[in-house]
Amino acid sequence: MKKIKFFLIGLVPGLVIVFFVLNKKGVSCSGYLPNSRVIAETLSKDFKYSENFKAQMTALKVDEKFIKDSIITQGKVDFDRSHAQKKPCPDYLISYPENNPRYEVTFEKCAEETQLLGLKKIK
Repeated sequence: MKKIKFFLIGLVPGLVIVFFVLNKKGVSCSGYLPNSRVIAETLSKDFKYSENFKAQMTALKVDEKFIKDSIITQGKVDFDRSHAQKKPCPDYLISYPENNPRYEVTFEKCAEETQLLGLKKIK
């Protein structure tokens, strides 16, 4: 019982100190979640737009900056409707915003580039 007490006396303050130090530096673990990893990998590649996607962008009056900075960066990957294990290029569906989505983007993430396939406005 004494060992557990000494362990907790050291563990609890240690966790509090680590939490405040890491929080002050802006460190987070969110980059390791599947949604964040897919988005980060997607943004690191060159974007190629299909003809269908370009036509949908024109029809919905959406520009490339909005696609990259808002829909893809702040969107939520729908893994149920995506094919993450597809070879050689997995395809994904992103909904934006997370709550009450208004846009859906489908794309393939290949080794060298991201091919944007479809843009749909919901509601």
